[in-house]
Amino acid sequence: MEWSWRKEHLDLILVPIGLFIMLSYHLFLLYRILRFPHTTVVGYENHHKRAWVEKLMQVGVSDRGLACSVINSNISAATSLSSISLVLTSLIGAWIGNPSEASSNGILTSTLVYGDTRPFTVSLKYISILSCFLLAFASFVQTTRNYVHANFLISMPNSDIPVSYVEKAVIRGSNFWSVGMRALYFATCLLLWVFGPIPMFVASVVMVGILHYLDTNSTPLHHYQRHPSQNVFRNVGQELSVVRAMEHHERPNGSGSKTAD
Repeated sequence: MEWSWRKEHLDLILVPIGLFIMLSYHLFLLYRILRFPHTTVVGYENHHKRAWVEKLMQVGVSDRGLACSVINSNISAATSLSSISLVLTSLIGAWIGNPSEASSNGILTSTLVYGDTRPFTVSLKYISILSCFLLAFASFVQTTRNYVHANFLISMPNSDIPVSYVEKAVIRGSNFWSVGMRALYFATCLLLWVFGPIPMFVASVVMVGILHYLDTNSTPLHHYQRHPSQNVFRNVGQELSVVRAMEHHERPNGSGSKTAD
């Protein structure tokens, strides 16, 4: 039996290649973030966020209102994106749960779509998009949770909370935000799969090129200096230590002279 080419075979070739390109790039990006963070935008932003937290914890609780406003704005953005992801997930789930509506859709089964338009493949497309939106929703919820926790730590009065606790919450929230955005990028490519494997493959290649440009950092990291007040207090402490040491050495001589008299 002679093998013949059919348009359904195009999905088996281009879609896995497109997903492989996206996954390979993000694994390479993860390697750069872990080993060479200064070459990525994620590492560049985390560097400044750590410095921001360190400077923030040096001021009093009454002066941290602006920092709480900054975190609240991030919470609002994460909440909005999580709500959008949940709504899209619900719509896709309702669409999959109604086979009559899904099968009657003219776009997915149109002859204009050069690829596999069988019901199984159509359902697979929806499930793939649904999975990405669910991952985005979960990531943005975790972003909100970590930022809320950081807000509690920052606004806690009369506390000696280590800076590393606040820094950990802020960095975790930022990392979950990045994961949620990456899930939306994957969902965008898979959404174009609805119109055929060729748009999905082209979108994957273009997306990787754009993300590589946006994720690459060429700006040197700024090395933040300590607060001037810390240096002043350090110098005062050193001077007090020297004065006390001199008094300690002079005290026996003074007491001995009084005894001799």
